[in-house]
Parts: sequence; C-alpha cells; structure tokens
Amino acid sequence: MSQNIVVNPSYNTTSQEIEHIIDRYDSITDYVAKGDRNSIKKVILANQKVATIKSFKIPNIVNKFVYRFFRKSKAERSYEYAKELIRLGFLTPYPIAFVENKTPISFNNSYYFCELVEADLTYRELVEIPTWENRNEILKQFTKFTFDLHEAGIEFLDHSPGNTLIKQVGENQYEFYLVDLNRMNFHNSMSFDIRIKNFSRLTPQKEMIEIMGKEYAKLINKLEQEVIEEMWNKTQEFQHKFQTKQARKKKLKAIIGKK
Repeated sequence: MSQNIVVNPSYNTTSQEIEHIIDRYDSITDYVAKGDRNSIKKVILANQKVATIKSFKIPNIVNKFVYRFFRKSKAERSYEYAKELIRLGFLTPYPIAFVENKTPISFNNSYYFCELVEADLTYRELVEIPTWENRNEILKQFTKFTFDLHEAGIEFLDHSPGNTLIKQVGENQYEFYLVDLNRMNFHNSMSFDIRIKNFSRLTPQKEMIEIMGKEYAKLINKLEQEVIEEMWNKTQEFQHKFQTKQARKKKLKAIIGKK
C-alpha cells in the first residue's frame, strides 16, 4: 500500500503532521459528521488552527480501478476545486491537504483536510425553520451568491441544503461557504436551463422558490413568472426522482429483510 500526501504550500503545516493524523484517524473521536458512506472529524493542528478531515470510504470494485488509473479521487477533486473557488473569489473552508491510499493496481481510500468554518446556519435551517430570523433576506443574498457562481461558470452539482455554510457578518449581511466540493463543472458560460436546474435540490417549498425565482429574475433580466415557473418545474422533477429512488430503496430493504 502506498500513500500520496499533498499539502497546500500556502498553509502552515507539514506532510509529517498530516501523516501522523491519518495514522491515528480511527482513534479520533471528535466528529463533525458521522455517516454510513463518509465521516468528518476535527483536530487541532500544531499551528493551533482547527482542521476538519473528511474520510471517503473505499470505493466499489469498479471505482477502485477507475480512481486508480483514470479519474481523480474525491479528496483530490475537493482540494483542487477549493483552490479554484478561492482563486475565483468565492468562499470555502481553506484547503490544507489531501491523502490517498492505493496499491499498484487499485485505489483504497482518501482524506481531505480543510480549516473548520464556524457557521451560524446552513441552507437546511432555512428549509426546516420557516421563522428563522431574516430568512427572506438570507434567501435573497443566497440567490445573488448562486447567480455569481453561475456568472463565473461554476456549476456546483451538489448544491443542496447541507452544502452551503452561512455566516452572519453584519446586521443584514451574510457570507456563504461551499462545502462537499468533489462534484463540480466549470463552464465558459452557463445556459438558462443549467442555471435554473442548479436550484432544484435546495427546497421542496414553493414559497422559497418564489423568493429565489423573483430575485434571480432581476439578476438575469428575465420575467419573474418565467423564472419562478421554470425553477418550480425543475424542483418538482428532482423531487419526483428523489422520492421514486427512496421508495425503491425502501422496497429493496423490505425484500432483503424478508429473506
């Protein structure tokens, strides 16, 4: 098994420190998030900054081969996309390093290190708590943030409720940090269809779509009703696919459980 460690030359750490953290990763108990597929833990570095480490699980047998020879790992893409976002003037937790474990013929697992951002909320709270203070203003500023991404040619494929951290930086001012970066497309320009589809994963609530659609229409110089209707249609399409997929999973689990 070989290990590839890449450290951001602009960050105050060493490959030895990163290697030491990975060696004891399993014993770290301070979780930011714990999931079936991936987990995120945090540690204090020698420079006294808090880093988060996202551990990507071992891929399936096909992707073991694909990631070894043909495609960059999720950790490497997260690192490179974070650097590109920052270069383009957008916010994301500062990229520190990535680590890959592989053999001569197969890919094993990987880790992505970045600085911890202490957020006040994520977009998810706006969906789940309709009474969140200043909610409409946050939604408008979030829409402007998404518009700016689109103008820069950035299609964030995982633009979903948990993947934007939001920090209040003034009485009515907010900053937006993208996380979970391994799926992105970069375009010279983005079509109206791609732009609107990029909102489809965010919320099933029509009143939120109306707020964002109205704001996006102003920014893109289109009729409000056209943008709102298209945004709602794309949202319904996504929700239908999502619910269908969830129903299939539930049915499959029930069948497996009976055996």
